[in-house]
Amino acid sequence: MTLRVLSLYEGFFAGGARILHSDVVAGLHAGGEQSHAVLSLSAQAHRDATVQFAHDDPRYRRLAAAGVEITALGGTAGADPMHPSSFRELDLHRAADAVAQADVVLSLKEQPLGLLLALRAHGMMPSVPVAACLHRSDPTHSGPALGWLREAAETGLLTATISCARSTDEAYAQHLPFGLDRRVVPNGIDIDVFRPNADDVASAALRASLGIPLDAPVVLLAARFDAMKDPGLFLDAAARHAAARPDAHYVLCGAGMTQDNAGFASLMDAATSADRVHALGIRSDMAALYRIADIVALTSAFGEASPLCLLEGAASGATPVTTDVGDAARSVEGFGLVTPRDPDAIAAAWEAVLHDRAGYREAALAARPSLSRGRMVDEYRLAIQSLAERRRLAA
Repeated sequence: MTLRVLSLYEGFFAGGARILHSDVVAGLHAGGEQSHAVLSLSAQAHRDATVQFAHDDPRYRRLAAAGVEITALGGTAGADPMHPSSFRELDLHRAADAVAQADVVLSLKEQPLGLLLALRAHGMMPSVPVAACLHRSDPTHSGPALGWLREAAETGLLTATISCARSTDEAYAQHLPFGLDRRVVPNGIDIDVFRPNADDVASAALRASLGIPLDAPVVLLAARFDAMKDPGLFLDAAARHAAARPDAHYVLCGAGMTQDNAGFASLMDAATSADRVHALGIRSDMAALYRIADIVALTSAFGEASPLCLLEGAASGATPVTTDVGDAARSVEGFGLVTPRDPDAIAAAWEAVLHDRAGYREAALAARPSLSRGRMVDEYRLAIQSLAERRRLAA
């Protein structure tokens, strides 16, 4: 019998966790052994100084095209998670119906657990295994949702956690009861999408459209505008690197990475060589952008688990240069560099990569098979089957 799986999303908006989970859902749904559906707690999001509508989101469109049923409640996702008391009676009834049709429920991060706690408080929570899919290495930055996770685990509402990195599992273990089923499924990516350049004409056209010369070195930061990502540190490093590298260009893309965002604009005003800094905002052509990059940078201060941008960039031939956050250092071992959170050190690492570009590129491309999403999807399949079997035995 086909297993029915429901994933709870706080909303559809740009971010690595949504990219990864949607990849898992689409892959498992296509396999035929499991039938997946998604319940989004919101129809739009106001995050990272950007309003994002669910139906415009690439993850939403991909899942819909794959035949995954998507139901969206009427809320707006913001910087703070939706409190259990904020859900309308109609929302609770729709959610209860969706949960009742599932054999297993997956919560994308801990924030959607507030909805399940609200269902239980109203006597509307069906008996179904629930797994929280965790994607942080700093639980305390999830606000009240950490308390909801702890309450759900301590009261038996939560059956298991599935973490995307060892650093995530270790960080959350301190806030969870002993004996809870905890699993780690490391991230993977679609190496058929993220691949080295095979079309010089397309890459040349993309560079031209951005105002980047054909032979100019490119450093790319793929991240949303958030203190966690520390775009200010990236720009500081870019200023130092640009002073010694008059041919280099620096690309930033992600929610809020535009001059329309006053916070980002103030950082840009302080940056030097602004004519060589390209702020692109949310992009739908990330695979093409990675292919024109020599370096994929990560300057995060906290919170990362296993950043997808490092894997996607490496699979495309770019060299990851990252700060030591979460599992980032472990993820790029053998084909990337890890730096302290210092702009001079970061700029020096970038220059070291450019000095031996061919060698670093060869190492990144050699790592491609180990980055594949196939292993990740298989491990999620087994985890879901195990949770469903537990429910069957309990019955």
